[in-house]
Amino acid sequence: MRRFLLGALGASLLICFVVVAPAGPVSAAQPVDTIEMDSAITPVTVRLLTTAIDRAQSDGAQALIVLLNTPGGLERSMRSMVQTILASPIPVIVYVSPTGARAASAGVFITMAAHVAAMAPATNIGAAHPVPVGGGGMDKEMTKKVENDAAAFARTIAAERGRNVEWAEKAVRNSVSATEREAVKLKVVDLVADNVPDLLEKIDGRTVKTSRGPVTLATRGAPVKTIEVGFRDRFLALISDPNVAYLLMMGGMLGIFFELSNPGAILPGIIGGICLILAFFAFQSLPVNWAGLLLLLFGVILLIAEIKVVSHGVLAIGGVVSMLLGSIMLYDSSDVTGIRLSWGVILPTVGATAGLVFLAVSMGIRALYRPAATGPSAMVGRVGTARTPLQPEGQVLIDGELWRAVSADGAIEAGQPVQVTAIDGLTLTVTRSRRRP
Repeated sequence: MRRFLLGALGASLLICFVVVAPAGPVSAAQPVDTIEMDSAITPVTVRLLTTAIDRAQSDGAQALIVLLNTPGGLERSMRSMVQTILASPIPVIVYVSPTGARAASAGVFITMAAHVAAMAPATNIGAAHPVPVGGGGMDKEMTKKVENDAAAFARTIAAERGRNVEWAEKAVRNSVSATEREAVKLKVVDLVADNVPDLLEKIDGRTVKTSRGPVTLATRGAPVKTIEVGFRDRFLALISDPNVAYLLMMGGMLGIFFELSNPGAILPGIIGGICLILAFFAFQSLPVNWAGLLLLLFGVILLIAEIKVVSHGVLAIGGVVSMLLGSIMLYDSSDVTGIRLSWGVILPTVGATAGLVFLAVSMGIRALYRPAATGPSAMVGRVGTARTPLQPEGQVLIDGELWRAVSADGAIEAGQPVQVTAIDGLTLTVTRSRRRP
């Protein structure tokens, strides 16, 4: 009986070991999802982050790593991303990478809001002072209000995540920055990692607080899955690029210009309308300076007026200058926001637009001075052959047609070349010609 009981006990322990033992490795094998954000902070990046968190949850991932490299962006979009991270049910790890990347301006708030903040070697973080965008300047009192609001928001985030509150406020008020090593010493970020596998090794076992409660990370050796950005999001990100939105707007205005210049062409009008609609959609998520936009529109109007009004090029030159100034003023040119128009886009676009308009104007002017190709006036200057003697009346053959003609040079023998000098109804006035038809 004793042997039977010992055997039964041993079998029970073995069964428990077989059933319970796999639970540990399964938990440790939970994947970690990653998404790359390498652009300015706009409404498109807000959508990408929200979608990535939902996707990571559906994948059963234990955490989401955001590979961040941004020069900054829009304050409203930044706040939305911070709120999304703070309310995330799974840990969000912001990793400033690759080497040489930065988390500037709005990127500072997003990094500090992460459950785990890490940086790659040779990266930096900081310079979060708010700047006005959209062309509207702020008075001293309004600037102070905006600065105080941003500083309070930075302090709140830093305190919530146990980071350096004093440095967070200085990043807003004094635009201070820090390298990755300095950021770790100042407790702005948690660690420096060479790459994603190194990051997973270093955060293994770390406990973080999410909206669902404390979560202990088991990331050592965890599989990494990259979240691919869908076509719709890639397309929205593409047209929301400041340079692409500018090109769409210029292409749209050119399409409308050519449609008005050549009514009935249809295709330029269709393409121009689509480009303009896409451009104005992109402008909703960009800090557009309306004075710059109006200058661009005014420049195009001046170029169109050049076709209708004889100004000897004054309107065309004014249109080019207006377009150039509008292009410069279209977006905020500060490096802090990261949203600006490249000179490599401005100059070729303005030059190509002006060149196309000048080409259209010159072709129109040449058409005005070109001899008539049809009608009575087109007969003047034509060369034909006297079909009958002209004494002074007779018949001439011009382009296969017989005409009644009167000679202005006296008698002309049949077969002699003649040239039309005038036309009166259906009677031509001709003279001798040295040219043969």
